[in-house]
Amino acid sequence: MRDHRQHPRKFVQSTVAFETAEGARIEATCRDISLGGMFIETTTPTRFASKLTLYMPLPGLPNTVIHATVRWTKPDGMGVQFGVMGARETHALMKLVSDL
Repeated sequence: MRDHRQHPRKFVQSTVAFETAEGARIEATCRDISLGGMFIETTTPTRFASKLTLYMPLPGLPNTVIHATVRWTKPDGMGVQFGVMGARETHALMKLVSDL
């Protein structure tokens, strides 16, 4: 199977939370991350194309909020694509990915 990702993924094990459009907040684990998105390990993945609000720590920004869209799901989690981020969030994410 061919990989169509624009950015390489880096393994990371970090606690994250996500909020669904319905307002449910769910604690989960980030298993890998790139500049474009991440895999969220959870027993409660949301539907394809769902909009989420992610809450995660990034270097220098412990309470980062990022909007994302679910791009694929499987029983143990989901892949999400990050939405538009500000300069601080983008810089912190680039630092995290380059430090791994």
